[in-house]
Amino acid sequence: MTIKNLIFILVFLSAFGLLFYNLRRILSYIKLGQKENRFDNPKERIKNVMKIAFGQSKLLRDPIAGTIHFLIFWGFMLFLFAVIEAILQGFYSPFTLQFLGPVYGAITFVQDIFGLFVIAAVLWALYRRFVQKVPRLDIGKEGNFDASLILFLILGVILSMFGQNIAHVANNNFVLSEFEVRPISSFLAPQLFKEGGSESIILFEVSWWLHILIVFGFMNFLPFSKHSHVITSIPNVYFSKIGSDKYALKKINLEDENVTQYGAADFEHLSWKQIFDGFSCTECGRCTAACPASITGKKLSPREIIVNIRHRTEDKAPLVLAGVGEDNEVVQKTLIHNYISDEELWACTTCMACVYECPVTIEHVDSIVDMRRNLVLMESNFPPELNVVFKNIETNFTPWAFNAQDRANWAEGMNIKTMADDRNSEYLFWVGCAGSFDARYQKVTKAIAKLMQNANIDFRILGIEEKCNGDTARRLGNEYLAQTLIQENVQTLNNYGVKKIVTGCPHCYNSLKNEYPQFGGKFEVVHHTELIERLLEEGKIKLKESGSESKITYHDSCYLGRYNDIYDSPRKSLQNLKNVNLVEMERSRDKGFCCGAGGGRMFLEEKEGTRININRTEEALKTNADTIASACPFCMTMMNDGVKAFEKQNDVYVKDVAEIVLENSIINN
Repeated sequence: MTIKNLIFILVFLSAFGLLFYNLRRILSYIKLGQKENRFDNPKERIKNVMKIAFGQSKLLRDPIAGTIHFLIFWGFMLFLFAVIEAILQGFYSPFTLQFLGPVYGAITFVQDIFGLFVIAAVLWALYRRFVQKVPRLDIGKEGNFDASLILFLILGVILSMFGQNIAHVANNNFVLSEFEVRPISSFLAPQLFKEGGSESIILFEVSWWLHILIVFGFMNFLPFSKHSHVITSIPNVYFSKIGSDKYALKKINLEDENVTQYGAADFEHLSWKQIFDGFSCTECGRCTAACPASITGKKLSPREIIVNIRHRTEDKAPLVLAGVGEDNEVVQKTLIHNYISDEELWACTTCMACVYECPVTIEHVDSIVDMRRNLVLMESNFPPELNVVFKNIETNFTPWAFNAQDRANWAEGMNIKTMADDRNSEYLFWVGCAGSFDARYQKVTKAIAKLMQNANIDFRILGIEEKCNGDTARRLGNEYLAQTLIQENVQTLNNYGVKKIVTGCPHCYNSLKNEYPQFGGKFEVVHHTELIERLLEEGKIKLKESGSESKITYHDSCYLGRYNDIYDSPRKSLQNLKNVNLVEMERSRDKGFCCGAGGGRMFLEEKEGTRININRTEEALKTNADTIASACPFCMTMMNDGVKAFEKQNDVYVKDVAEIVLENSIINN
């Protein structure tokens, strides 16, 4: 064993000892969070990792930034072989991976070629950050220094690898061993060295030590850097929500007498996964760049929410573990109010754009709602407008001040039976609060009912037995009120033996389909646009052979689209109509822009920046469509208000897909 090997072993043990110490430290912080099972269904979780982490599917939604990251990520994955080889040479200098045969040839070839790609990607990333100055990449001096250091370390890893490879080729008199393929290094070696020169030996040793020290320094810098996601991102993707729980809020056990904290006031009230999100954030800003609240000038930045969860954890967790008392100034602070303001939390529309865009599947909305729950349930601290909303829901079972006994008045004269009249039907038509009481959306409700009647669909309604689905209360943080409504609705539905539900409201749809199973309500739920699409395909809705020419743009509901992946049904129904030209807005489908009403924002005033619905309506008007189609009562209200704000109500109509299809249908007498 040489002196080089002995020195390396000391460096190796020190580097990995320090790394494991810091990883254990971070793990101890994360373990202070609340328990949550994220270990189920490993097959589905591994599938997510392969698609999102290794396939970089979310990053590639942005073709430029995605390509840069794809090259750097896969470059690093491929360079692991070079790193492993270099480390093992530290223990035994003559070591090589040549025993892998043809596989070694593939490794050496890909390393050489990909090395150039990664160098180009790093330079491209530096250009975007410091020359092009992409807004979402600006994270202050400290953050920019962090990013620059990481990029230069990556560059150092690649250049030192090339230094070793070039010197290796020169040391072997420019002749590669069997299976070894190094096109770039083989080309550069003769340009830099003469055969048999001692300079190549010096270059190899210098490059090898640089490579080792940069790699070890890099990995020990990560736990203190925003780039800790290099370690945590793949596990975070693995532990992300899957299946029907993907966009459902978690249930609070309100019946447990031992629970004294509802929602999250501080970091330790969050689940371990939510704290882990903080250490997985890349601070890339994709979430904030897609956030409708941020885009329209509100204080909310989803990135800052997650980053501040990490900052609070790093500030308080060491003190908690050390047993420091509550008289400590840092301990006395809380995540809410001191790190994250109330205004930020109430600005969220729960549109899920942040979650959808996040390349490491951070669940921003869950954390925001958990903090709202604390404000409502623990502090009774919420915007004054919500006093009326909560009171209405408690007394009238609807967010508006309508009499619950009037819920079925829209159906007068339509010969529609209630479940109380006759429970034997294929579908229950869940009308929803807006569909029952809002004068404009009652027309949509009638259109849906007429289409079903015309297609001979056997359906019933609950009438006065239907109550608010609980979505508004739940996303505003009033979990107690939401659960009361949900449990009463589930009992009613189960008592009638309901199996299949059709609804015209995406918020009702999402609650009934994805959240009611938490409370024993398991139903087959379809949105009215899905049903209309099927009825058109089956020929049960017959369309007129001709119609007036119309140019329509469709606005995607967040709760229908991003939450439940329903994009095609509304469009196919509209495309089936005669003389209809369907045009897309610039932001559409899974990149669609929120109307501004979700997450209870329908009942809150926008006091900062510009109104979200104005931003969206302006985009719709730019298509020069004569009709804006929607499939959600909240979206319809917001788009109608937007059209009026632009004084275009006499030129542009806002209609539901059901209304448009009904207008173009042959009605049976």
